[in-house]
Amino acid sequence: MTHSARIAVIGAGAWGTALALQAARAGAEVSLWARTPATMSAGRVMPRLPGHALPPRITVSDVMPRQADLILLACPMQHLRTIARSVPPCAPLIACCKGVEEATGLLPLQVLGEMFPHSVLGVLSGPNFAHEVAAGLPAAAVLASADRTQARRLADLLTTPTFRLYASDDPTGVQVGGAAKNVVAIAAGATIGAKLGENARAALITRSIAELSRLSHALGGRPETLSGLAGIGDLLLTCTGAASRNYRLGLAIGQGTPAQQAADALEGVAEGRATAPALLLLARQHGVSTPVIATVASLLAGTIDMEDASQLLLSRPVGHEFA
Repeated sequence: MTHSARIAVIGAGAWGTALALQAARAGAEVSLWARTPATMSAGRVMPRLPGHALPPRITVSDVMPRQADLILLACPMQHLRTIARSVPPCAPLIACCKGVEEATGLLPLQVLGEMFPHSVLGVLSGPNFAHEVAAGLPAAAVLASADRTQARRLADLLTTPTFRLYASDDPTGVQVGGAAKNVVAIAAGATIGAKLGENARAALITRSIAELSRLSHALGGRPETLSGLAGIGDLLLTCTGAASRNYRLGLAIGQGTPAQQAADALEGVAEGRATAPALLLLARQHGVSTPVIATVASLLAGTIDMEDASQLLLSRPVGHEFA
């Protein structure tokens, strides 16, 4: 008789809690690590994801797991290295955060690769709002690892009819898409906030896909990955959904709110704010032109305003679309 999969989720924010609920829905015994488990209410509800009670097969603890079949790291990207130091490498490690480490310019699996050189590593990404995954609404995502067979095996531990988890052997492309979509979402929000129109937002999103494909290729990923769930799928959701913190940050900036003030007003972290300058540096190191990312980085730094940002993008030469 086979035992239920044991899945550890590190991070009890909205996304970590949603992943824990999904893992339980898939039949796993789940350990959800939280810094302060006492914050869970008497109704077994985590404060960052109200309205979704945890079933009995989810255990909440501040003790790192010692045994697991899969470990999902759902902490913010800028805290990944610090938190991962306490994680025992007892199972495959899946990065469920999106972004670039600001201090080093490393993607999530590059950070984990430095720390766990002998572990199986993967990344989970896609167009997923936490509250919808928690509610069991239909969704899809991609789990990428260097070994496609391994990726499929790990994805099967979380897949259900309403959460379709596809496998990929292009973790670099998946990570680039996951990181950059937050930056593009800020630009999309700013476009709408400044009343530049829906046409402008659609053009921005589409041209950003070409930009991210170039960057993915330069880093060793496959450009076609950006046409999938971790690329255009995540861009469409994050650049149009009001639940996106990055989109809301851009919306406020487009309406004239200073970037710092807009960020302070958010509940939670808009990862694109730290990712934009780190991703821009990475692109420049590899000689890749990323005008949208560069414009967002300057907008967030306060060195340009919305009028400048519009002029920078609209004054670019118009060449062949796929040249």
